[in-house]
Order: sequence, then structure tokens, then C-alpha cells
Amino acid sequence: MSVFSVLSPDIADYPILYPTVKANNWVSTDGEVCSVAQRDLAQILASEHPPLICHRSWTEKKLGLKLDKCLDILELFAFVKPAEFCLPTPAGIASAIGLPLPTTDIDKTIMLRSAAYTLLDMLAENGQAISDASSHIPTGTIVDIAEMMGQGGWLWSALILPIFGKTDIPKAPPNPAAAAIWQNLQEINDKAPRGEPGIKPILPDAARQRLSEMLGVNSEIRQSQADYAAANCVVFDQPDAGPKPTLLLSEAGTGIGKTLGYLAPASLWAETNDSSVWISTYTRTLQHQIADELSRLPEKSNQQDIRRVVIRKGRENYLCLLNLDEGLAQMPGQPANAIALGLMARWASASSDGDLTGATFPAWLVDLINSRYTLGLADRRGECIHSACRHYHKCFVEKSVREAKQADIVVANHALLMLQAAFAKNDDRTMPTRLVFDEGHHVFDAADSAFSSALTASETTEMRRWIRGAEDGLKGRSRGLRNRFSELISGDDKALSELETIIDVARELPSRGWQNRISSASQIGAAEEFFSALRYCLYSRVENTESLYDIQSELYPAPANLCDSAHNFANALKSLLAPLTQMETSLLSIIDQNTESFDSQTKSRFESAIRSLQRRAIMPISSWLLQLQDLAASASGMSGRDGFVDWMQINRIEGQDRDIGIYRHWLDPTIPFKEAVLEKVHGVAITSATLRDITSDQENSAGTHPASENWQSALQITGASHLAHPAILSIHDSPFDYKNQTLVLVVNDVARERPAATAAAMAALMKAAGGGSLGLFTAIQRLRTIYPYLAAQLANVDISLYAQHIDQMNLQTLLQLFRADTNSCLIGTDAVRDGIDVPGQALRMILYDRVPWPRPDMLFKARAEWIGKSEWTDRLTRMKLRQAFGRLIRRSDDKGVFVMLDSRLPSRLTSAFPSDVSIQRIPLDEALIKVRAFLSKDDI
Repeated sequence: MSVFSVLSPDIADYPILYPTVKANNWVSTDGEVCSVAQRDLAQILASEHPPLICHRSWTEKKLGLKLDKCLDILELFAFVKPAEFCLPTPAGIASAIGLPLPTTDIDKTIMLRSAAYTLLDMLAENGQAISDASSHIPTGTIVDIAEMMGQGGWLWSALILPIFGKTDIPKAPPNPAAAAIWQNLQEINDKAPRGEPGIKPILPDAARQRLSEMLGVNSEIRQSQADYAAANCVVFDQPDAGPKPTLLLSEAGTGIGKTLGYLAPASLWAETNDSSVWISTYTRTLQHQIADELSRLPEKSNQQDIRRVVIRKGRENYLCLLNLDEGLAQMPGQPANAIALGLMARWASASSDGDLTGATFPAWLVDLINSRYTLGLADRRGECIHSACRHYHKCFVEKSVREAKQADIVVANHALLMLQAAFAKNDDRTMPTRLVFDEGHHVFDAADSAFSSALTASETTEMRRWIRGAEDGLKGRSRGLRNRFSELISGDDKALSELETIIDVARELPSRGWQNRISSASQIGAAEEFFSALRYCLYSRVENTESLYDIQSELYPAPANLCDSAHNFANALKSLLAPLTQMETSLLSIIDQNTESFDSQTKSRFESAIRSLQRRAIMPISSWLLQLQDLAASASGMSGRDGFVDWMQINRIEGQDRDIGIYRHWLDPTIPFKEAVLEKVHGVAITSATLRDITSDQENSAGTHPASENWQSALQITGASHLAHPAILSIHDSPFDYKNQTLVLVVNDVARERPAATAAAMAALMKAAGGGSLGLFTAIQRLRTIYPYLAAQLANVDISLYAQHIDQMNLQTLLQLFRADTNSCLIGTDAVRDGIDVPGQALRMILYDRVPWPRPDMLFKARAEWIGKSEWTDRLTRMKLRQAFGRLIRRSDDKGVFVMLDSRLPSRLTSAFPSDVSIQRIPLDEALIKVRAFLSKDDI
């Protein structure tokens, strides 16, 4: 008898559990509603059928205990309606499936049973069909997946399978073939490559007309938006109109409508010249917002099978079918994995793009079934075998790449675009000739990351695993070079010998367990010897070795033993780099020798292998070798390399050492950005609402300030200052009435050193605003300290509080919940401001616990010395304040209050706010009165 034989197929036979800050709400099987005391929970859970819940991780966090068994309504939703959006709450599910929205906590608890009945009815009413019309998966396979998941212990199978006439689940290991959804996916259709792009310019009047078409006949065209669209036309002029590249720096205030403003000339140029324009963003959120805006574009009547707009991301964002395939293959020995893999198979069957960070992937699934079997199914380790893969012609990444070659608009991100450009040759036709960087204030940060080098123990361990594959009898996805390359070079003895040399020499790199070995002075090999010496040096240089956070120190001057170990490690890397470059030459030679006999797929496999070698091994090892050679040479008087910043660092999580290494960044990362990106294209627009640093000349007695326009910082952070010709500068002021729509308060009587005082002030202000508040903290520890009091205070007035680093939900899910619940509050770290776009009442107040000064790490100190400490510190801080303030007002009828709970905010930083906004320094009691009065006014 199966374990499921003792489970009822009727959802009414299961109790419901829904905890809140106030109570653990419980509905028994006979319908009795009550609150269960914390001390009685374990006993009641042990004596009842598994409870019906919503969001297991969140529920366990609220309860403070683990649930051995439960039926999570979100898992059922993900199975029945894959690739469909819903908020991970009772109200979110009710909205997604058409049930009345619950309002009280009791209603939310009871509603879970109704939701379960409705979802199960969707299976029954459709007669073995799923409501999602986009699903490619046959009905029979759906039943097979449910059975497979039941064999892995999924309790919902006991309620699903009887719908299809199955009353029991076979006592056998889960069958991987049940979830082989790739069999039903369509193969990618290749298209002929495009030729050279045309040279026709886009004139301002044409851009204005396209903007009008995109807005629609019933929309009023704002003059400021039309002017912005016209200004962007300089980027889409003839290639020979002036020196290349034409670089436009454009600051467009919030409310201009800059997305449609640059898309109007961009889409028109792409259409006119049969080529692609790449739009690049810093955040994924904006990527999808831009794609949504592009739905306004008319379809090309003669190209119905070509997508006009494609979102491009790095491979680590897409589900890898081979990883899913291999995970399923290992499942019989790991039956518990059947649940996660089954849900991912259901999603993949319904997803049009396989984007694990896209709009159709429920972010809360990561929290429920672990990142290993969600985001971890992407190619995050450079393991892709490209055209050698049996799923190559259905691959989600390849589909995205090929569609992008034919699209008019490609929406990418800064990191991917810079990586593509860095490896592209000057004559590479795959590189776009026209670029638009939105969120342009982040170009400096993106370049800083893209063109840096990190020689760490973890990175070198990953390199060993990438080369040698799984070792010590371990199973996993580690395919190794032998598995990826041996078939390609099977007839070339020289290349085979080089491959074996590479695999053998890679033994010098760290292996599993390196942390224990270097901390106990039992290291093995030149690499571990180096990291052991580095650890000893770093611990001897820093005072606070017990810090919860990363610890750093200058690298130079370096002690003799560290220089010696760097020399030995460099020799080991040389021995590895030599056969790798020889292998690259051998692969190129095989292509040259077989030019006439190789078909396009075979040639593509070799080219993919060469790119993989270059990007995953040769380039990083070359960078590491240069770092080590410079360090070894410092023993004879050298101290680093001009134009770069070097330091040593131990990465920590919760005070525990996780990685160690040496780091190298460009002092000015816009130098390689200029060379790799700007110099390879014809036209570039870099735009943002906060591109310039606005400095205050003086603050007058009324609290307002005249601001001096400063383009110098914008020229510096975009690479424009390195071009031989000047950039074109353009300013478009926000149409919003900030003077009447916003209020800026600096509360001057909160004792910042006392977390209890900050908590009390924040709670009072959030209650005064009636919710709709975002609390930003400059330290995670303070957020965690303040959370319990803040949550209890807000619960007393029925205001929901969502918390980054507290709730067992990822940030994307928390933002979705905050956006949907207009009277809720969200707290998180300062970085939350980058991902948030919440128009309307849902965000009416932003609070900072302290001035968001930059962390004084090694890189900051070096750049502060280069630019000037005060200037660099103030610039970074003002930029954070500007960006946060800009989140408050997204529409003409929005109202918002910006509150700083740190009285030490210098007046010189208040130029971050619009010049006509009154900045008031007042005590908390007056601030509460002003917040209530301001937000209660109906007029603006």
C-alpha cells in the first residue's frame, strides 16, 4: 500500500494554517476557526492531517518551526497554472483565479480551501487539460509528472491523480521520462543573416511622428517628451555625419517619458535601416518595463514570424534543458528532488523563453523549492557544450540569441553588453552600431565590474572543476573539458595530448575542502600555498578580525613570503595557460584544414569551443597571471600597476570566512569601457534622470538652494571625457511640481546611536502615513534589530510589513507584494532603491535611518584619493539621495514625503533634491503632524 492510500482525496479533510504577526490562524477539518497558541502548535500538527498553507518558507519563519508535511497552495498553483503570475498570498491567489478578495486574516485563512477546490476543478473541468493555453505539454505527460512527483513525496498528488482515475501511486523510484518536456518543444528556426545596416538618418520630425504613433490617437503629446525624442536623433544620424562615436549625454527628469522618447527614433532607425538597436539597462526590472512599452510598436506585415523586440540576458538567466535532463536522470537515486524538478518541468513546458528572471517565472518558486533546482538549473558555471548538446536546437539561450539577430530592438543589460563588446573584434558584424544606455548613472559601476579581475580561492576552484569535472567520486553536472572536447579532437593526436596536459596541470588549482586546509596550514599545491600565505598576511594586518563583514587590506607592500608564493603560483598558471593557448591554436587549425568538408553545425561547434576556452579559461587566467607577476615583482621594488587598484580581501557571510583572494580594478573603468564599447559603434545615447551631480553653491534662509549645473561628473562616469571629440549634452527637466507634490523632512531629535529610538520614530511615521512607506537602512544588522518592534507596532494598526533579510522571500517577490498592497510597508537595505518602481499610493513615503555614506573600502579610498575625498564622498551620497527621492513621484497626481532620521545630514548634500523643494529640519512630533496633514490633502 502506498503512503498516499492513507491520505484523503478531499481537500476538506485537511486543516488550514495561516500565521500572522497577531495570531496563528487555524481552521479545523470541521470548519472551526481558532487561534493556536505557539506552545500547542507542535502537538496539534502531529495529530492532524498535514495542514493547507500558503508559502512554506514564509509560514515556517512566522511559526518559528519546521513543517514536516504540508500542502502548499502555491505549489498547486505552479502546477496547474505554470508560467502565470500571482502574488504569493491568499489575496494574490484569489485574484489570479477569480475568487473574491479576502480582507481579514480569517477570510484569508478560509479562502485557501476555496482556492484549492478551484485549482483542482480547473484540472477536472478541462478533462485532463491545463488551463494555460500556451502549454506545449500533452495531457498524458501532465498526469505522468504528477505521479512522478507523488513518488517523490508530493502530497498534492493524492488529490490530483484521482481526478484522472488513478487511486494509487506505484511504489517505484520516480520515472525521469515523465518530465521529458523537451520532446514537445519546437525547434529553433534559423534565418538568413542580415547584411550591413543602412545609413539613412532619422530626422527630429520623423521621431516626433513615431512618438505620436506609439502614444496612440487619444493621447496628448507632451512637448518635453517630444523634444527629448527629437534630441535623441543625433545618435541615429548618418555614420559619416561626424566623428565616431556620436555620444549623447541626456539627463531626462522623472516624468519626461524617456523610455518612449528614445524608443521612437530607435525603432524607426532599426526599421528604416534593417538593423538592430540595443537598449541597455542596469536592472532587470527596467528591461521588462521597456519590453512592455515596445508592445505599442506595430507588427511588420511582411515579417510575421520575426519578433520585433527581444530581451537578451546572460546565460545564467535561462533554464538549461540539459541541466534539467541530467537532474531528472539522477532523480531515481534522489526521489525527493522529484517535486522541485516536476514543478520546473511544468514551468518550462509553458514558458515561451525559459527566462528564470522574467515576468512568467514566479520568483517565489525559488523560495519554495530551493535555488538549486530553480535558478541553479541555468548555466551558471560556463559548462555549456553548445551545438554538441542534444537539446541545442531547442535551447532557450540559443533561441534568444538568434531572435536578437533579427529583432529591431534588443533589450539587454549593461553587464551582458559590455561582455559582448569586450570579446568582439572591431569588424564583428554581430555588434550593434547604435546603443542606448538607460539608467546611465550606473555605467561606471557596470564597467567597474565588467573589466575587473578577482583571483580568489573560489574562482580558481571553479576553474579546476570546469577543466577536470567532478572528482573524488562525486556526481553532478561537472562535465569537464574531456567530456566537452574529446569528441571534437578525436582525430588529432596533438590536440588530445594538449587536452590531457591541461587536465593534469589543473591539479595545482584548489580542490574541495580548501577552506579547512588553508586555515589549518595543511594546504596542497602552489595555489593553496598562496591563499594560505595571503590569509596569514591579511589576518596580521587588520585589527578587527571578528568583523561580521568582509575584511580588506592594501596589497602593497607585500611581505617576502607572499611574494614568493605568488611567484610559485604564477609558474603553475603559466604551465596551465600554455597548453590552453596551444589547444586554441589546434582548434583553429582543425577548422582551417577542414573548411570545405565541415558543415555549418560542425564549424559552429568548434567556434563555440574556442569562445568557451577564451572566455572561461584563457582570459581570466591571463588576468590572474598578470596580478601574480606584479605581486612577485614587488619583492624587487615594484608596487602594483599604474591606473589600477589592488587589494586583498576575505569575503564573509555572518562573520564566517567564505572566500579569500586578491582583487584588481581599474581606477577609472570608463577607460576600458571607451575602448571596448564606445569606439566600436557609430552612435550612443547615455541617459538617466540622475546623470549629473548637482552641487549646491549655498543654502538660503528659506531652506531652498540655487544649484550649479555640473556636467563634469557625468563626463567622468560615462567615458565621455576620454573621447577626442566632445559629447553632446542635453537636459530635459521633470514636468512634476515637486514644490507641491513632495515634502523633505530631516528629523533632528532622534538619537541615531539608539536602535530603539530609530525604531520608534520609523514606526510612528509609517503609522502617520497610513502605510505606503519604504524604510531604507544603511546596515543589515540595524534592520534586523529594529524589525521586531516595527512589525509589532504596525500590526497593531493592521499595516503589513515586508522585510528584506527577514522574510523568507526574495527581493523581487517582496517588491511585488509591496506594490500590490497600497497600505503596506517595506524595509530593506539602501540597495533596494535601484529595483523599485511603485507609482501611486503604494509608495508615499521614503525613510532613511542614516545618511547613506559610501562604505570606505579599498576601492573607495583609492578613487577618493584620485578625485578628492570630499568630492567623491559627496558625489556618491548625493547620487543615492537623488535616486531614492526620484522613486517617490512617478505620476502627476502622486504625493510623497522624504524623511531622513539622521540629523547629521549636511546642508551641502540637500542639493540632491529639486531646488524648489522646501527642506525642513524639525523634531519628530512636528514631523508627524506635517506627514499627516500633507498626505491627507486631496489637492496638489
